[in-house]
Amino acid sequence: MTSALVAFDDALTRYEPVMGLEVHVELGTATKMFCGCPTAFGAEPNTQVCPVCLGLPGALPVVNAKAVESAIRIGLALNCGIAEWSRFARKNYFYPDMPKNFQTSQYDEPIAHDGWTDVEITPEGGADGVGEPQTFRVEIERAHMEEDTGKSLHVGGATGRIHGADHSLLDYNRAGIPLIEIVTRPIVVPGELAPLVARAYVNQLRDLMVALGVSDARMDQGSLRADVNLSLRPVGTTPLGTRSETKNVNSFRSVERAVRYEVSRHAGLLDAGESIVQETRHFHESDGTTSAGREKSDADDYRYFPEPDLAPVAPSREWVEELRGTLPELPSQRRRRLQAEWDFSDLDMRDTLGAGALELVAATIEAGAAPQAARKWWLGELARRAKEDGVALSDLPVTAQQVAGVQALIDDSRVNDKLARQVLDGVLAGEGSPEEVVVARGLEVVSDDGALGAAVDAAIEADPDAAQKIRDGKVQAAGALIGSVMKAMKGQADAGRVRELILEKLS
Repeated sequence: MTSALVAFDDALTRYEPVMGLEVHVELGTATKMFCGCPTAFGAEPNTQVCPVCLGLPGALPVVNAKAVESAIRIGLALNCGIAEWSRFARKNYFYPDMPKNFQTSQYDEPIAHDGWTDVEITPEGGADGVGEPQTFRVEIERAHMEEDTGKSLHVGGATGRIHGADHSLLDYNRAGIPLIEIVTRPIVVPGELAPLVARAYVNQLRDLMVALGVSDARMDQGSLRADVNLSLRPVGTTPLGTRSETKNVNSFRSVERAVRYEVSRHAGLLDAGESIVQETRHFHESDGTTSAGREKSDADDYRYFPEPDLAPVAPSREWVEELRGTLPELPSQRRRRLQAEWDFSDLDMRDTLGAGALELVAATIEAGAAPQAARKWWLGELARRAKEDGVALSDLPVTAQQVAGVQALIDDSRVNDKLARQVLDGVLAGEGSPEEVVVARGLEVVSDDGALGAAVDAAIEADPDAAQKIRDGKVQAAGALIGSVMKAMKGQADAGRVRELILEKLS
C-alpha cells in the first residue's frame, strides 16, 4: 500500500527536513584517473578502454597528477583543509558497469576535509516580488578522489531503466574517468527554504568548477551529478530520521523538485505510522517523482581496505600554497562585484542569473555596451528568440560582440530600436555583422533635412486638424504627425529630428 503524499507546506508544520548533498564532478583531464585512456565525451562505445580501466588481471594503475592538482584546488576553493597524507581504498561491490567489481576511491583519508561555502538565496516576496537575500553556510565534510563507473544502456523497456528491459548494453568509456565527490555535513535550514538552498548550492558548485577550470560541469552530459539525501524529524527534536538518497539528479530544477517530493513522501509515510526505508531512489524528470532503487548500504558493507597498488598521496605544503595562488575570483564574489559595477538591482541580477545570461551580459558589456542595454537585449528580444527556437541563450547564432555592435548603432543614432531588431534578424540569419546587415538591407535612419522636410510637409497636408492643434499650442498633437512620417518612411526617419521640423514649421 502506498501512503498518500502530504502537501509540502503541510509537512513542514510537523516535520523538519535535514539534507545532505553529494555532488560528483568529472574532472576535465585529458586522460583517466589511473591510466592513459582519453576522456573525450561521445566517443564510440568501448573505444576508450585499456587493461587498467577494464580491470584485467595484472594491470597496474598510476595516479593522474593533474587530477590530484584539480582536487587540491577544489578543496582550497571550498575552504577545506588539505591532507598532508591521503590514500586510496577499494570500495567493494558488484555492478555490471564496474568491470573490476570494486571502485578505487578514498574512504577515511580523503584529500580535502572540513570545509565550507556560503550560499545566497533570494526567496520570493516583498513589494516587487523579491524578498531579502539570505545567506546560509553549508559545511563540507570531505572532497575525495575516485573514479567513475561505466554506463549501462537498458534496451527494450518503456522507461530506459532496467525494469522491463529486454537486455542491457555496457559502455566502459566512462569507467576510470577522474571524479571528485563533494560531501556536505547535514544541512538544516528553515524548511520552506530547503529546496532553494539545495538548488543554489549545486548551482554554486557548478559555477565554481567552471571558474576553476577543472570541469565543464555539464549536468546534461553527466559531468556533474547530485545525490540528494533527505530525512525528516519531528519539529523540536534532535535525532536524525532515516534518510533516502535520490541518485544522479541532473539539473538544478530537479534538485529542488527532488527535495520537495521527498519531504512530501516521507511525511506521508510517517503520518501513516510507517517506517522510512534507507534506500536509493530514482528521480523522474517527467513528473518530479522518485521511485525505489535498492536498499542503501552502509560503509561496512563495502568492505573498504587500502588500495595495495597505489602509493599514498602526500602533497607538500609548498605545492598546496602554490596552487592556492592560482585560485580565481570566486563566482559569488564576482557576482557581487559585477552587480555593484553595473548598478543592477537585486531583481536585475536575479533575473540575469536565472536566465543563464550572466556571462553573455558580461561579454557584451566588455565589448562596449552599457550594462542596462546589454541586459535588455539578452533578457528581452534574444530570450524571446531562444524560447521560440527551443534553444539556450548561449546557443543562439549571435555573439556578445555582435549584440554590442547592434547597440552601438543605436547609440550612434544610425538605427532606432525598431530598426535594430531588424538588424538583429539579419545577424541571426547569418547575413553578417550588424554593420553589414545595415548596409545590405538599407536600414540606416534618415536624418537628411531635405527628405525629412518633404515627408513632414506631406504629413501636415494630410492631417490639417493635427497641424492646427499644434499651431494652437497643443504640442502633444505632434505625435500623430510623427507617426505618419515614420510610417511613410518605413520606420527609418529620425523621430527626434522629425519632431523638431514639425514644430519649426507650425510654430
